[in-house]
Amino acid sequence: MSRRESLIDGLAVVDKPPGMTSHDVVARCRKVFGQRRVGHAGTLDPDATGVLLVGLGRATRLMQFMSGLAKSYDSEIVLGVATTTLDAAGEVTGEWDMSGVTIDQVRATADALTGDILQVPPMVSAVKVGGKRLHALARAGIEVEREARHVTVHRFEVLSLTANVARVSIECSSGTYVRVLAADLGTALGGGAHVRSLRRTAVGPWNVSAATRLDDLSESAVIPPAECLPWLPRVEVGADLASQVSNGKVLGSDELSLSGDGPWVVVDESGELLAVYRTHGAGTVKPAVVMPPAVS
Repeated sequence: MSRRESLIDGLAVVDKPPGMTSHDVVARCRKVFGQRRVGHAGTLDPDATGVLLVGLGRATRLMQFMSGLAKSYDSEIVLGVATTTLDAAGEVTGEWDMSGVTIDQVRATADALTGDILQVPPMVSAVKVGGKRLHALARAGIEVEREARHVTVHRFEVLSLTANVARVSIECSSGTYVRVLAADLGTALGGGAHVRSLRRTAVGPWNVSAATRLDDLSESAVIPPAECLPWLPRVEVGADLASQVSNGKVLGSDELSLSGDGPWVVVDESGELLAVYRTHGAGTVKPAVVMPPAVS
């Protein structure tokens, strides 16, 4: 068996445990699957748990289409205490008596933070400013100005409020920081707040019920490349076109019978992924990713 044949291509939907970075999960996957080409989409904080998408082999090239997927979270937000990291791992920077805050007030404030909003990334994050990661600057004791970003909070539901701890469920666009939402919630209520626990319950079409614990990972849990982008339109081509697609040829939209704006997943008659095409010019399309079948 050749090295190419021994590699596994596909997607592992991992249920990340607490206490590990997303890079730690990637390192574990490299050991489990015995290959170096592994990557992830959508970083989770070390203390956070839940859905982490891990690409294997050539499927790592498909992860560019996953980075913008919407995400869902369950979280516990502690009202009355602010921290340096906006979560329980940081040092306390302020305390307020917020025992008089009612669940109706919390819900009304959460509603005001729903929709298209501006959000400033936290210092402890992977965002780059001036070519440097914010978390690296934060570790060096440096705080810099961060530009506010447009994000969308589709749902910010307050499930309960007990002893200043609000249990919430959130659906949001990619790039939204729940920690910042929590801090903004506390500020808007006249005090401060931080995230005590965070669990990502879904990324795009995959929720925790589809995720596999790290200790249970095996090849049987890997989603094949042709099924990694189920939200994109899919087109099947015959043998003649399959050869051109596999060679990365620019084609006419009509040759592939494409409609809409794309991107489009292109598969052969056996259902194997050949490429992902994007609009190239007037009436033409070009592959963003080419994945010809492995040669035996």
